[in-house]
Amino acid sequence: MTDTVISTLSQTHRRPWFWAFVASAAAFGATLLLTEGRGGGELLSAALTFAAFSAIVGIGQMFVITLGPGNVDLSIPATMTLAGTLSLKFMGGEAALVLPGLGVALAVGLGAGTANYLLIRFLRIPPIIATLSASFLYQSLAIWSNRGLRIKPPAILADFTTGATLGVPNVAIVGLLIAVLAWIILERSIYGRWLSAVGQNARAARLSGVPVQLMFAATFIGSAVLASLTGYLLASFSGGAALNMGTEYLLISIAVVVIGGSSIAGGYSNVPGIWGGALLMFLIVSMLNSYGLGAGVRLIMTGTIIIAIVAAAAGKESSA
Repeated sequence: MTDTVISTLSQTHRRPWFWAFVASAAAFGATLLLTEGRGGGELLSAALTFAAFSAIVGIGQMFVITLGPGNVDLSIPATMTLAGTLSLKFMGGEAALVLPGLGVALAVGLGAGTANYLLIRFLRIPPIIATLSASFLYQSLAIWSNRGLRIKPPAILADFTTGATLGVPNVAIVGLLIAVLAWIILERSIYGRWLSAVGQNARAARLSGVPVQLMFAATFIGSAVLASLTGYLLASFSGGAALNMGTEYLLISIAVVVIGGSSIAGGYSNVPGIWGGALLMFLIVSMLNSYGLGAGVRLIMTGTIIIAIVAAAAGKESSA
């Protein structure tokens, strides 16, 4: 029994996601140290809430990156903005339209993901260029539909996104459920096996019968749908859809994938690491803000800490 526990602990510290959670705990502790332990519950609640937004879009980005080198979805921020804007405009503050409004948001994601794939497939545009170009279209549509208005979400939806169940933020519960579902899909479904096969060697996967183009279509659509869901939740949480609401999630969606231990070269994904990376990104900023550092210093230190975590994880993984 003891040997089993020791073996498990030994294997755990070699996993890439382990270091993201260690760094998150260190950042949390450093922030509490400055405040002499005050506000720990509020900080934890905020961390779980904002990490959930990053984790949901990060999971979608992780699926895309797992497809192999050069695959990344840069339309995530614009998709979030368009979905949040159109869904809130459709609901118009009416509680009876909460679920149809969610349907509108998911339809936006479905359309954006399909458009991204069609650009990649039929125009032979690299994913990074196709999704970046498409993002300008989605952002323009959001601007046109918004026209400077800030439409409030239905009260019941705002209460849900800002509320908690048994002390756990509702948004965090949604994010955790999505993470569990993503883990099951990756580890227990044929889609997960095909995704890894395509990411490791697309040509070999095609020759072995894997429907590579179907995988690309499903994965880019899935990423856009998760982005649209995040936009719906974030707009409701913040009291309205803003035209810059998704901006910060472009780099965050990629950073949490890298920090969490997924391979940027594709073929290997890590769902627990997404949550570790998402918590770390929020807690680092909170810690540096607590110490009163300037924006420039915060950016430098954030980048340095991220590099250190990724290097530590890579070192442990290679020595395993």
